[in-house]
Amino acid sequence: MRRGYVVEVLCVGEALAVFVPAEPGPADEVRTWRRTVGGAESNVARALAALGVPSAFAGAVGDDAFGRALVGELAAEGVDVRGVRADPARPTGLYVKENGASGTVMRYYRAGSAASAMGPELLSTVDLDGVRLVHLSGITPALSPGCHDLVRALLDAPRENRLVSFDVNWRPALWAGRDPAEVAALAARADLVLTGEDEAGQVWGTGEPARLRALLPGPATVVVKHGERGATLLECGRAPVFEPALAVDVVEPVGAGDAFAAGFLAATLRGEDARTRLRAGHLQAAATLLTRDDVSAPLPRGVVATLLRAGEQEWAAARLSGGELVHQ
Repeated sequence: MRRGYVVEVLCVGEALAVFVPAEPGPADEVRTWRRTVGGAESNVARALAALGVPSAFAGAVGDDAFGRALVGELAAEGVDVRGVRADPARPTGLYVKENGASGTVMRYYRAGSAASAMGPELLSTVDLDGVRLVHLSGITPALSPGCHDLVRALLDAPRENRLVSFDVNWRPALWAGRDPAEVAALAARADLVLTGEDEAGQVWGTGEPARLRALLPGPATVVVKHGERGATLLECGRAPVFEPALAVDVVEPVGAGDAFAAGFLAATLRGEDARTRLRAGHLQAAATLLTRDDVSAPLPRGVVATLLRAGEQEWAAARLSGGELVHQ
């Protein structure tokens, strides 16, 4: 990546090709599939760019049709992709969404992918000057020892005026046979940690905010997501803040966690108060819950403005259905 690369947020990880059914029916009967872009960190970069936050994605894809398509689409969405390396020997990873009666099933085909071969040397392709926040997740260090070393190197890099956020994104299949304490140790070195209540229970043994905070005292900010109930923000020296989630007629839940992270981080960089930051996360998650894609366009500005300044009762009575704001 050239010097002079200046963005506000740099997301580092794996971008994957995603295939979703383009027609109804069970996966073994679907004949037409639509390809999109996925991957936790690239999802956050895309959502941030859509929110007007200058963002970049750094990682590795195969020197193949999927890799070129992903890079092109990320760039078209406003994400700086100069930190993406094309691997001539390994393929771009992919996953398939199978929609069934019991919900969405994700099938990953990422073993031996270009991203799994990443290591600390990737840092030589990025320029952190001017970057205000580096975003990581617990998925990347699970891909390979080299990827684990890459995440550790990013956490070791001098921070200066830069923050590091870490979304736990616990994936038991990726961490099979390994100690969850590895993820906990990485999260403990970040400035801002996002975790779901359930996954925190698997990694730290509890998802209860106060108990989790006691086990994770280092990061200045910890966000615990409680699914459809809401989220709790814990910050050093301040009382916990809980904000209920917005009621949504859910189409599909995949990608909502990454969307929440993008909304919350964007509001954090703007210097918003605790409640506004949590609501911004909920609103971006809601936009994704209304689609079958991992990333969606932000909600209409008028809807966002109305809900960010809504009183508690008005917020509780609001509901999003098909992108429209209705009241319960």
